Amino acid sequence: MSGPDDFHSHIWEEEPEADDPFAAAACFAHGYDVYGDLLGRVRFTQYLYLLFTGRAPSPATERTLDLLMVALANPGPREASVYAAMNAGVGGSTPGACLIAALAVGAGQYGGAHEVWHAMTLWEQHETSLAAWERALRQPEAPTRADIWPPMEHPPGFNPNGESCPQPVRQTLSALAQASPGPRLAWLQEHRVPLESAAACPLAMSGVTAAALADLGLNPDQGELLTLLLRLPGAAVHALEQRQVGWRRFPFYRDALHILDDPGPVGERPDLEALRPSRGAP
Repeated sequence: MSGPDDFHSHIWEEEPEADDPFAAAACFAHGYDVYGDLLGRVRFTQYLYLLFTGRAPSPATERTLDLLMVALANPGPREASVYAAMNAGVGGSTPGACLIAALAVGAGQYGGAHEVWHAMTLWEQHETSLAAWERALRQPEAPTRADIWPPMEHPPGFNPNGESCPQPVRQTLSALAQASPGPRLAWLQEHRVPLESAAACPLAMSGVTAAALADLGLNPDQGELLTLLLRLPGAAVHALEQRQVGWRRFPFYRDALHILDDPGPVGERPDLEALRPSRGAP
């Protein structure tokens, strides 16, 4: 069995209790005493940024992350990962299964967390060069190695089915651009129209998210995971709501369902209870 000294982490350190080496007497996150110093003195946004980066956020960084958390917390029932959680909730799945459904669907490349990864990779490659961005959006590079993910079918960070940039996306971009400590969000706001022209589709929330996470100093892997995490609250509350509403009012695709053995109206159906065997029956 693994002991407490078998695990190694640059993020977390524990001092054991004197009478139990498997119980912590003190916990340190990047050198900060979590329960002795941080608890009661820092906000969740500050602690979250510390865990991901090992650094305490500046006021501008904290404000930007706080705005992003509000913008992403509930993508709404139209969003595929939230809808997946709703399906699980209305079907009576456990809370954990509802979140797993949201994570599985929200991890993908169509508005999902891996699309954010791709968009953040473009920020690493092209920074704020409009010419480089326009080339990349018009003529994306083909993958050079095999991957578990198929090639992207649209420019990362843009909505291939959109007609124009939705107001919530523009509002989020404006708020983040004013707060951000980095240059990307302001540049994206200034050059949104020519970038949309090069992509032949409007900017999506995934594109704003990628620029914000890059401005916060996160790498694509960190950004992908944080995107998954920040969108879970909406999936959770909608799954709980649909569990209470019940499946009879859930918008299934009724026109696509074909019942081969329809029992007929309720009054004409057989009494199922009368058909059940009594206790002790063979």
